[in-house]
Amino acid sequence: MIEKMKSPAMAAAALALLGFVASADAQEKAPPASQMTFFTTSVGSGKGADLGGLEGADRICQRLAQSAGAGSHTWKAYLSTQATAGHPAVNARDRIGKGPWKNREGITIAKNLAELHGNNNIDRYTALTEKGELVNGRGSPTNDHDVLTGSQPDGTAFAAGEDRTCGNWTKNGTEGVAMLGHMDRLGLTDDAVAMSWNSTHLTRGGCNTEALRSTGGAGLFYCFAAK
Repeated sequence: MIEKMKSPAMAAAALALLGFVASADAQEKAPPASQMTFFTTSVGSGKGADLGGLEGADRICQRLAQSAGAGSHTWKAYLSTQATAGHPAVNARDRIGKGPWKNREGITIAKNLAELHGNNNIDRYTALTEKGELVNGRGSPTNDHDVLTGSQPDGTAFAAGEDRTCGNWTKNGTEGVAMLGHMDRLGLTDDAVAMSWNSTHLTRGGCNTEALRSTGGAGLFYCFAAK
């Protein structure tokens, strides 16, 4: 009778042990959030393309990374600014470190700056948010694939003159223009420009939320761990 009572108990204990091992193994295989070094913001500033300048955009990156468990890195927004009186232009590529960069799932999106601006691994399924979620792209009920960059394809700033950065990320009205990238690498055509992750087309109708929505954007931008 004692042996019969022990057998179910031992079986239950064995199953519990197997479950614990399986759970631990799954946790070991899943990369910790602290290893994430790239993400697309899950939200914008709430003020269209007015991000509070580069400093404000960086703070958003840092806050979102912190909320996801990756706040130990120094996060920078992938944004360029144009030269103004007394202030030189800033290139997005010069702000984000040297790589490599991985998303929330541990997938490498680029090993270095040359690969990032040449043949990177950014697309709808890798340009995840800090939460590890997909951003809505073309074909989704809501299209948010327009990402603010203000940059040329090589990650450099535009020359001073015609606005390409919504007043260096301070405008939130019907005036101003910003260069966008397609996070999902999908456009109305299949040419290189339409499929560019960082320099595909300009905003239309200004820099406010409504203007960004009109072409398929939500004021999102890319964040990279510079170190």
